[in-house]
Formats: sequence, C-alpha cells, structure tokens
Amino acid sequence: MIRTRLVSLVNGVTALALVTAMPAEAQFGGIVYDPTNHVQTVLTAARSLQQITNQITQIQNQAQSLINQARNLANLPTNLLAPIQQDIDRTRALIGQAQQIAYKVENIDQVFSQRYPSGSLAGTSNASLVGNAQTRWTDALAAYQDTLRTGATVAGNIDGTRNQTGRLLTASQGATGALQAAQAGNQLIALETRQLADLTAMLAAQARAQNIQAARAASDEAQGREQTRRFLAPGTGYAAQSVTLFQ
Repeated sequence: MIRTRLVSLVNGVTALALVTAMPAEAQFGGIVYDPTNHVQTVLTAARSLQQITNQITQIQNQAQSLINQARNLANLPTNLLAPIQQDIDRTRALIGQAQQIAYKVENIDQVFSQRYPSGSLAGTSNASLVGNAQTRWTDALAAYQDTLRTGATVAGNIDGTRNQTGRLLTASQGATGALQAAQAGNQLIALETRQLADLTAMLAAQARAQNIQAARAASDEAQGREQTRRFLAPGTGYAAQSVTLFQ
C-alpha cells in the first residue's frame, strides 16, 4: 500500500515538473524564477522518492525472506518417534524372552551339543536318551508358543500403524516449511523400519520353530536307531522269556 502511494506521488510530481517547465527565466516582484532549476529540483525529489520506494520494496522482500526462512526452520508439531520406539522395544523384548533356546549363537551351540548330538549315541545312557527326547519335545513346543506370541504382537501393532501413518501423512500435507516436511518424511521412514522389524521378528520366529522341529526329528531318528540297535544287540539286548499266563 505504501509503495503504491509513493509510486503515484512520484508520477504526479514528474508530470507536474514537465507541465510547469518553461523555456526561459521570469522575474516576479524582484525574484528571478528559473524554470529549468525548478524542473531539476522536482526531478531530484522524484528520484529521491523513487529510491525510497525501492528501499521499501527491498525491505518488504527481506521481511518475506525472513518469514520463509522461519517457516523452513519450524519444527513439526507431530512427533511419533517415542511410540514407534516403544513398539520396536516390545518386539525386541519378545526375542529376549524366547523359551528353551535363545536367539544367541553360544546358547544354540551349547543346547545342540547336549540334546541334539550329531555323533554316536553308543555311550549315552538310556535315561539320558529318554530325558533328551523329552527336552527336545519341550523345545519344539516352546518354539511354537513363541511364534504365536510374536505373531500376536505383530498383529496388535497394525492398528497403531494405521493411526500413526494417518497422523504423519496429515502432518506432511500440512507442513509449512522444508524442515517440517523432512521431519514428517523421517518419521514415516521410522514407521516403515518398525514394520520391517516386526516382519523380521515374525520370520525369525517361524524359522526358529521349523528348524527346532527339524532338528528334533533328526535327533529322534538317530535316537530311535540307537535304541533299536540296543534292543537287538546279542547277549545284552532283548532276551525272550517264558511267560505263564494261566496256572
């Protein structure tokens, strides 16, 4: 508004200077009037007003630039990183609560050396064979239970994922600056990372249960062959005896 008024004023002054311009000097009451100097004075004033107008325009542009910079530096009011992190921690806790056989290489090696042996069972007592078979059955049952618990947790995160995705998309569309848009994008990436973590945990639980069951079947087969060998061993195996049913 100020700039428009100044431009109008400059134009008016310039027009007035051109209209009042006279080709020669005139004398009024002893005062010499020089129209050329008058025109120059008016034009100088017009140029000064134009400079002021330009300065006002520059100030307005700088103010708008500062406003845009402030918008680009404004933080996103929506922050869902904490609940996303909580969901990831809940899935990690399930992995840490794995029963019987943990998700640790050293624990797996120790367990397999004890109750999933790959060598000969000739030196293992019958009581140990029976005990190991029972423990392997417990391992498989616990692995299936862990898989179901993991699946239930992952499925329970779906509603939260839907809600969080909707809020982040709304915040992204309403972002007023580059920083807010970037923060919304980063939180959406974090949400996708949590979904990948859930998927990884689910696949790991399923693979764990399947592998434990496969290892159990292989060990039970080896134990069955050893027990059959002992049963049929000459002298120390099974010996037929006479049984009297009626007296």
